[in-house]
Amino acid sequence: MNHDKRLDGRGFDDVRAIHSEVGLLPRAHGSAIFQRGETQALTLCTLGTGEDAQEFDSYTGGQSEKKFILHYNFPNFSVGETGRISGPGRREIGHGALAERSLEAAVPLENYPYSIRITSEIMESNGSTSMATVCGGSLAMMDAGVPMARPVAGISIGLCTEHDDKDRISRHKLLTDIIGWEDAFCDMDCKIAGTEKGITGFQLDLKLRGIPHSLMTDAVEKARVARMHILAEMAKTLGASRKELSKYAPRIETVRSIRRKSAPSSAPGGKNIKKLVEESGCEINIEDDGTVNIFSVSEEGMKIARDAIVGMTAEAEVGKIYRGKVVTIKDFGAFVEFCPAKTASSTSANSLTSASNKQKTSSNLATRSG
Repeated sequence: MNHDKRLDGRGFDDVRAIHSEVGLLPRAHGSAIFQRGETQALTLCTLGTGEDAQEFDSYTGGQSEKKFILHYNFPNFSVGETGRISGPGRREIGHGALAERSLEAAVPLENYPYSIRITSEIMESNGSTSMATVCGGSLAMMDAGVPMARPVAGISIGLCTEHDDKDRISRHKLLTDIIGWEDAFCDMDCKIAGTEKGITGFQLDLKLRGIPHSLMTDAVEKARVARMHILAEMAKTLGASRKELSKYAPRIETVRSIRRKSAPSSAPGGKNIKKLVEESGCEINIEDDGTVNIFSVSEEGMKIARDAIVGMTAEAEVGKIYRGKVVTIKDFGAFVEFCPAKTASSTSANSLTSASNKQKTSSNLATRSG
């Protein structure tokens, strides 16, 4: 404190060297690695459909589903240790929750049709892996083409203090980008994440009974300055979301039904949709208002599903000519399927007088609806 130097030789306001990359894993929808000093996080972004949202038993009337999910993993080797790998502990749950809410504020979940999962694998740890997860998660989502409002970054601010005889803070120093030793032996770990416009998430770990408002004001300002520096370094790798999704991410098309009753789920047991899913390889979600979302990684499958859904949901237009298939022949005429699950009757009995005429009609008959 007396020499304005820290354990690793840095000044109090210095951020460790930053390195970042995107697109490391070509088959993933989005991937990034973010390294700050000896802290390194490998982050992956996966885009799913509405069916992939995490559902909750909302007994208390709270959240029923979650479309943005972040999983944070802290393996033993990241701190040079060995041991049994089990389920997530307090650390993983807490750090993951902080990173999740810090990133969620910049993701357009309200009208975004995809569910998003971020997985952060901590490869090396020496201070503030949750903030490295925020930076890496932001880069991975931008690499996947998620239309984020702005990039998000985070940093941790520490505090060293000396006290007088009345146990009041007589001297203090704020430390930007603390390392593991400073986290363990200093008096504060204040993690603050945000964009260039403001804060999206924070967490304060304090070993003191309290700190003055002026000291906290200084900490927030130092975090802002450091965050701007980190965002500038991230921008050298990727400054904004890619315009196109990864070719491996599912594409989505939306078909809006004119009426709710015309939605294809109205078929008994949803058999039309189940059959279409098998034929096209797509995933099809139907909203309560009749809107149909089609997800596919294949353009051919998307076309099959789109054409079929449009046919199922379309209303017959008076005066429009449709090419159809004769599905049933009766004494008075024929029933012709001119759209999937839609038929019209032909009242021209004279046109069906022989077996040869039946075959000809089956292939060429066009019917006029109305």
